Amino acid sequence: MENTQDLAPKWEFVADTVMGGVSQGAVTTGHVHGRPATRLTGRISLANNGGFVQMATDLSPDGTARNVSNWHGLALDLRGNGESYELRLRTDQLTRPWQSFRTTFTAPPDWTTLRFPFADVTPHRTDIPFDPAHLRRIGIIAIGREFHADVAVSALRLFR
Repeated sequence: MENTQDLAPKWEFVADTVMGGVSQGAVTTGHVHGRPATRLTGRISLANNGGFVQMATDLSPDGTARNVSNWHGLALDLRGNGESYELRLRTDQLTRPWQSFRTTFTAPPDWTTLRFPFADVTPHRTDIPFDPAHLRRIGIIAIGREFHADVAVSALRLFR
């Protein structure tokens, strides 16, 4: 039997407007196809060197890292519009905003549990290997091409 621990994310919205981009979107909470969920929607624009909208949550209320090295990865109950998104993880070892650890997924049209083993995340713009003892932030991002984002998350858990 799989062992899990529910997380209580406080998702916040982040967009390329922090860098001059013009993508628009929102994070909302409510019922999505029969489940309470948090939903990221938006229109991604590549204008002004932009190109993303994101929902992200810190693991600790004060933004510090949490040691999750006794877990194998993250499980998310989600649904979406069939588009490709990225799961991005940040640790307290990263010093630049463009650094992350990531993996891609397709948000299926029906509620599905997707598992993201920590062993499968790839470092981006860093030589530091991912260390789950230093996990600080989790994000779901729609990025890199012009499209309409629509992805909802009803649960976020650690699994082993």
